[in-house]
Amino acid sequence: MKIHKGDTIKVMVGKDSGKTGKVLRVDPKAMALVAEGLNLIKKHSRPKKQGEKGQLVSVPAPLNISKIMLVCPSCKEAARVGYRLEKDGSVKTRYCKKCNSAI
Repeated sequence: MKIHKGDTIKVMVGKDSGKTGKVLRVDPKAMALVAEGLNLIKKHSRPKKQGEKGQLVSVPAPLNISKIMLVCPSCKEAARVGYRLEKDGSVKTRYCKKCNSAI
């Protein structure tokens, strides 16, 4: 996957379109990821102790990878990601296709 944990992403489609967030978890098998503050759902939590009340908690749900774009750290814009090999051919790095800088 071209998006890794810790990357900043921007949502392009859906109820959160235009919002940005940091990637918390990536699931390559399901082609989905979880980002903080994006695609929040309400979840009921049970009271854990005597006298405590149950409550509604907002939890981020997985987003499909096709709905998001990576925000380039150098040009600060949503851009496509490419791969290229370093000069010696041993290391594969990601780069921004807009500004051509390494990510």
